[in-house]
Amino acid sequence: MRLGAGGEQIQRGGGEAGARAAGPGGACVVDHGGVGLGGGPSIGNREPVVNFGVAGPRPVLPGRGGARAVAIVATPSNRGNAVARSRFALIALLAVSTATAGGLHGIQPGDLNRQGDACNDFFDYANGAWRQQNPIPDYMDRWSRRWQAGELNKERVRDILGELSARQDWAKGSAGQLAGDFYAACMDESRVNALGAKPVRPWLDEIGALTDRAGVQREIGKLHDAGIAAPFALSAGEDLREPAKTIAHIYAGGLGMPDRDYYLKPEPRFVEARAKYLAHVAKMFELAGTPAEQARRDAQTVFDFEKRLAEASLDNVQLRDPKLQDNPTPFAGLAKLAPGFDWGRYFDAAHLPRDAVNVTQPKFLRQFEKELATAPLAQWKAYLQWHVLNAAADSLSQPFVEENFAFNGKFLTGATQMKPRWKRCAELTDAQLGEALGQKYVEKYFPPQAKARMQEMVKNILAAMDDTIRELDWMDAATKQKALEKRSTFVAKLGYPDRFKDYRGVAVSRESAWDNLVATSRWNVADNRGQVGKPTDRSRWGMTPPTSNAYYNPLQNEIVFPAGILQPPAFDVNATDAVNYGAIGVIIGHEISHGFDDQGAQFDAQGRLANWWTPADGKQFAAKGQCVVDQFEGYFIEPGVHHNGKLVLGESIGDLAGAKIAYRAYLKSREGKGPEPTLDGFTPEQQFFIAWGQFRGDETRLETQRTMIQGDPHPVAKYRVNGPLSNLPAFQQAFQCKAGDAMVRAKEQRCEVW
Repeated sequence: MRLGAGGEQIQRGGGEAGARAAGPGGACVVDHGGVGLGGGPSIGNREPVVNFGVAGPRPVLPGRGGARAVAIVATPSNRGNAVARSRFALIALLAVSTATAGGLHGIQPGDLNRQGDACNDFFDYANGAWRQQNPIPDYMDRWSRRWQAGELNKERVRDILGELSARQDWAKGSAGQLAGDFYAACMDESRVNALGAKPVRPWLDEIGALTDRAGVQREIGKLHDAGIAAPFALSAGEDLREPAKTIAHIYAGGLGMPDRDYYLKPEPRFVEARAKYLAHVAKMFELAGTPAEQARRDAQTVFDFEKRLAEASLDNVQLRDPKLQDNPTPFAGLAKLAPGFDWGRYFDAAHLPRDAVNVTQPKFLRQFEKELATAPLAQWKAYLQWHVLNAAADSLSQPFVEENFAFNGKFLTGATQMKPRWKRCAELTDAQLGEALGQKYVEKYFPPQAKARMQEMVKNILAAMDDTIRELDWMDAATKQKALEKRSTFVAKLGYPDRFKDYRGVAVSRESAWDNLVATSRWNVADNRGQVGKPTDRSRWGMTPPTSNAYYNPLQNEIVFPAGILQPPAFDVNATDAVNYGAIGVIIGHEISHGFDDQGAQFDAQGRLANWWTPADGKQFAAKGQCVVDQFEGYFIEPGVHHNGKLVLGESIGDLAGAKIAYRAYLKSREGKGPEPTLDGFTPEQQFFIAWGQFRGDETRLETQRTMIQGDPHPVAKYRVNGPLSNLPAFQQAFQCKAGDAMVRAKEQRCEVW
């Protein structure tokens, strides 16, 4: 049930948790917990794909029987049915550990695989027992304490929405009325099922009645108004060269599979995906009333059309390079790239100024022009009708939802069961009206003491980054000064925006879930477009308060931590410093480090895409990054399938540097206080690393791992733990590891970027 928010709906910044993506210029996303619905901020269990310049319009995968997913995640294992635990059981599970005399608790000793060896597979050692005892629920593609906590977070959101929807006396347009009525209409499954495909019938019929190419162009504009990004998308975002102003960015879009390689690569898994996709598209057309034979022909037409677009698109590694997507174009230049499209009419209808834009993929736009000129009208009709069906699938009756889940859930992620409807509706409400819902969330679940403790940790870890930069032996004084200048401009946002969005003008009722979805999508698109031509509003957030994730935005040098991630097991006001620095502290360090990874290092202190490196230091930095590339190329998920080191480089630099500076900050924070106590037989130093291993301990289905390896810039969980820690002498000292152990990389192979 997801159309999309138009532009401001992709992952931004280089975070870890899978959140909403960034706008046009910089996007480095996160993967710290359950988030990332499909374009907008959300509480869905997805980790966003962090491609640099992909903003709201990036083709996204419909979620598993629910909201649309921005990215992909992943581990093998389906050990039977998992029973969802009550919130009370979850709270109890999250709280089990030995406490200090002062009431603060340490790591989760029961999660450890005591038969394992910390020095040969720390991932297994830190979490092996927990994973063995807690199989992945059928509706999930991975599972760990952090994902379990994400499910608890959804229960909190459900309770809030239940309270809001139980009242019908809210002032019209208030946060309570909007979120409550949206959720209530979504939960009215009997009404949704009774309507079948009727909600989209007028859309499909309008496309089917097109008689000329001018009509095709008008239809593209209408779909964009509702957040359906086919075949391209336009989104507001900072100017990469002058980020203090916001401009329009035009992106490639319009693919129904995860990325271009699914259309083009010859490996068996991609061949199988193409066959499954053709069958899926045909089935969806049939469900909408198209005769079977015609549905098969239309499916082939759609695939062939999308394949031509895919051939003109950048691949996932190229999408991480901001320079490739920095193509400022005067408004008149659009007519040279795609002269057959009436850009003046499109911009006027969208209430956009006819100013310069950034065309992220000129080759794609030229292919769009070619399709406008040469593709038969019947092909355009089938293509556009498919993208309406694809966007609406989860909003329609059960047969559509089940077919959507069969391809995007079962096949692509390995999940065997659809998420309960209440979870899908909670995720969708957060995606569409996240700041209305967020106001209520922070009132109940974000205590002031949590923000105060986080502020102290952020300050300490930023200082540790400064110290690390000053001590680098490979960087000269001039580049160090620029790096420190950049770091000094970092801004941390914690919990929730200072000013929540006013959803004035959005019409939401209990009568039609579909109408609510369209209305909120149109509002979100208009809200995004309204930023074009204005000074950049630095108060806006790229994630909603309930989101369990975080991000870094290189264009504003900001690190952002929504209230949803400032909960156990990432952050716990009742945990020792060792545990908090090892969990949320490493996440903070990770986000800070994104400002200095292979993408972030291309942006200066003002957030501009500008070189601040001396040539010699630039070469040194590239060589150090190549060490990380080579390391992760050697990590396989199954025979013949390994990580793409260039794809995961930014996230892996973030993990490596994040762990290093968080540990440094932890040690410094204890100066004058004395060491924390040994708990459960583990020193504070060991607790720090175990906390990171336990936070990151995802069991992930193999199908999801395969999808991650293809397009997700985050490595799978095992290697996000073992990879960075095997480079850290501090870890090896804490556990007394020896040369030759798997967690001790030989000195000549050890990677250290920062």
